[in-house]
Amino acid sequence: MDNDLLDVVIAGGGPGGLNAALVLGRSLKKVMLIDEAKPRNDVTLKSHGFLTRDGISPTVIREIAREQLKAYKNVTIIKDVIDDVERNNDLFIIKTRNGQTVISKKIIFATGMKDHLPSIPGLQSVYGKTVFHCPYCDGWERKNEPLALFGNGAALLPFVKLIFNWSKDLVVFTNGPARIEDEEKRQLAHHQINLIETPITELQSNNGNLEKIILQNGEFFNRTGGFISSTGERQSSMIPARLGVPINDKNEYITSEHGQTNLKGLFIIGDAKNTFTSLIGAASQGYEAAVKINGDFAAENWEDGLK
Repeated sequence: MDNDLLDVVIAGGGPGGLNAALVLGRSLKKVMLIDEAKPRNDVTLKSHGFLTRDGISPTVIREIAREQLKAYKNVTIIKDVIDDVERNNDLFIIKTRNGQTVISKKIIFATGMKDHLPSIPGLQSVYGKTVFHCPYCDGWERKNEPLALFGNGAALLPFVKLIFNWSKDLVVFTNGPARIEDEEKRQLAHHQINLIETPITELQSNNGNLEKIILQNGEFFNRTGGFISSTGERQSSMIPARLGVPINDKNEYITSEHGQTNLKGLFIIGDAKNTFTSLIGAASQGYEAAVKINGDFAAENWEDGLK
């Protein structure tokens, strides 16, 4: 790609960023996608809920998308990280970690979130294999199994209600005193869900298969899988915040329709605005943002032709 003005730079090469690149490429726009190649779902063996791609590794989905984008010579993909963005006269000046500087009319952040799991020994070994966050992605595979549910606080009971859809054999571990109301404890007991507040010593597993939850008092519970209500997710990029895009109390960037932020020409899609979007949801948002951006370009070009 020439070093002249780009139409759109996309930060992030997940399904949202890749689908935006596809739609914008097909709309004859000059696009650069900048991707660190460290996706949030890198631990996931198989993705689910994506029509025609159910049960396929998210890595394979990304590879297919990149291969299909090669047909569009106006789309360039580079492995790099955006370190800084400045806005000057409605243009975005983008500087990367590898020392590249590019200028673009519009920019899409599809940078998502990064997980910071609780420091429970053994959790890293099972996360993405038999312990998960999203039941829509992995609940079917764990249906009717003896499951562990890890969580605490106000979000705990709503998450228990959700997981209860897939298995009634639940044990809830708060890894310390439960920060929930007495009425919530009563509801758990009514549904015969054991609430364990004793701190966890470790999760024992074999090749990623959860086997036991061992507590500090020596007690243990045999479980074959589980779900975690919060993965301690944080924004992967704070650049939009530095540019003035507000963040809500869930640590999500605030946008209006189509991912448009309060800063003209800057769009945010996927997990960065929704905490968890799913592959098909992020791809949908990438499509939607790209259609909006191309529509804006079309209207601007039309008006310029009338001057």
